[in-house]
Amino acid sequence: MSVKPKYWVLLLLILLGGIDPSNAASTPLDPKVLHIINRLSFGPRPGDVQRVESMGVERYIQEQLSPESIPESQGLTSQLQQLDTLHLNPVELLEYGKTNLPGQKPTQSERKAANKWAEQVLDEAVQARLLQATSSKRQLQEVMVDFWYNHFNVDAAKGRDRLWVGAYEQQAIRPYALGRFRDLLGATAHHPAMQFYLDNFQNRADSRPDAQVNVRGLNENYARELMELHTLGVDGGYTQQDVIALARILSGWGFSRPSQQTDNNFGFDFNPKRHDFSEKVFLGHTIKGGGEAQGEEALDILARSPATARHISYQIAQYFVSDRPPTTLVNNLTQRYLATDGNIREVLNTLLHSREFWDAKNFNAKFKTPYQYAISAVRATGMEVNNTRPISNLLQQLAMPLYRCQTPDGYKNTADVWLNSDAMNRRLSFAAALANGNFPLSTIPTKIEQRQRTPGQEAIGTEQRPLQKSPSIPVDAGQLTNTLGNSLSMKTQKAIASSDSQIRSALILGSPEFMRR
Repeated sequence: MSVKPKYWVLLLLILLGGIDPSNAASTPLDPKVLHIINRLSFGPRPGDVQRVESMGVERYIQEQLSPESIPESQGLTSQLQQLDTLHLNPVELLEYGKTNLPGQKPTQSERKAANKWAEQVLDEAVQARLLQATSSKRQLQEVMVDFWYNHFNVDAAKGRDRLWVGAYEQQAIRPYALGRFRDLLGATAHHPAMQFYLDNFQNRADSRPDAQVNVRGLNENYARELMELHTLGVDGGYTQQDVIALARILSGWGFSRPSQQTDNNFGFDFNPKRHDFSEKVFLGHTIKGGGEAQGEEALDILARSPATARHISYQIAQYFVSDRPPTTLVNNLTQRYLATDGNIREVLNTLLHSREFWDAKNFNAKFKTPYQYAISAVRATGMEVNNTRPISNLLQQLAMPLYRCQTPDGYKNTADVWLNSDAMNRRLSFAAALANGNFPLSTIPTKIEQRQRTPGQEAIGTEQRPLQKSPSIPVDAGQLTNTLGNSLSMKTQKAIASSDSQIRSALILGSPEFMRR
């Protein structure tokens, strides 16, 4: 993918220039308005800046902190209702994908049908996420879904998780994104997608620790990541003995098979035949002998740990304020976490009223991830999104495909990961296509056309029909500038003003300022 010569000046601006607040253009817009929109949402849509100016920053904050009070548009609700697989639980998703009888090896046609089902399930999960990110009025909810999914990452490329990542987000992430951390932790720990991804469904105590030195069958993978990534942090003070103890505590945790009947709609299953019922010492706490309740007690200990409070507070501060968040802010958030028993909404409320959050040096200080950039660009144009496939393909090109991060630590949100020349080249090409009306978001694809492509594959089978292109309608540069609150620096404004009028919208979407939030 190449950038036309007329964009070379802009490319140099992005690669060599920075965002200097002193270069900001004089404008009647209160910079706090744009700052709060950029951090509590994926960027303004047409009219958002004026709306927040009218209602006031504080009211906007409180509104977004209570997403249940914000009615969604009928259009978005209707789009989500058309995604047939979105609200199926893991057991149903696994069962519906099987066409062969139990005990029989699937035929080639049955395997093909199962793959087609899996493609539909994953494609509809991607559609749901992108539709809500671009169009939902509950923007802070969407921002926190992005944050928490990466915190509790599950990779769709691993076996059954191709079927389960959408259900995982719907059932274990979304309902708890602004609630209590302990509830979020428990939901992810119980979900089959996490149990499968980090191999805890294989974790079994075949012998007792008091009978042999080595406990056969233990799988420490989830126990280790649960402490290192999800709760305490790598410097959280745990030892290898704590990892082993937690693995024993979580032995027997897994998921039910389609033939099993469980009371849990998510498909979680506790198998006592695989569990180590002995007493354990975990992080200095004695956990009495027992079954599934041992795991719940361990999650309680982890969620209430000061190390967890600090780890979560640091990550939230890094996501919302700066790549290297101030220690004072992290300390204040940690104290708020502990005082409210891990209430995420209260921690965010403290952050959004902190001196550090409103420090002008942190305005536009965060470089957008490919996901944030793509969503913010689409929102800025005000285009109606009916076809999410172009966005999904773009994210693949930008090395951030949805639900495809292979490592359990999820995608990073710091500039050092995403700021490079090849990525900027691709962003500029996308900006040009979007600005010129050559990004087919409004075209409604058929069910067949919605199927997920594998990398490099344009069609599946002979049923594929090409999308009918809508007339190209360029994005109006004046309207785009107004949507973004006239936030470009004088340096960028001069470069745009001296350019051909036909490329001004592309220059705005590819500007140094728009690359940041």
